Amino acid sequence: MKKNKPIGDSVKRWLNLEEISKHVGCSKDTIRAWIKKDTIPFHKVGRLYKFRLSEVDSWIESGASADADKKDVLEGKNHD
Repeated sequence: MKKNKPIGDSVKRWLNLEEISKHVGCSKDTIRAWIKKDTIPFHKVGRLYKFRLSEVDSWIESGASADADKKDVLEGKNHD
């Protein structure tokens, strides 16, 4: 007889804003700013933002996250 795999092993679940901010180690406001700048990979489900851990980890590993806060400066939008 076939053994069923536990759901957690075969299905990758979506993370919410709070969970991804804890995983990345920054505030929810920072994540929201990255969403607004369209730098962090995210999916919108209704009014909610959802994240795939694998996509965010790849984004970080690629080095693109290092430039996320520099985008305004490079585009000349950082006005004090």
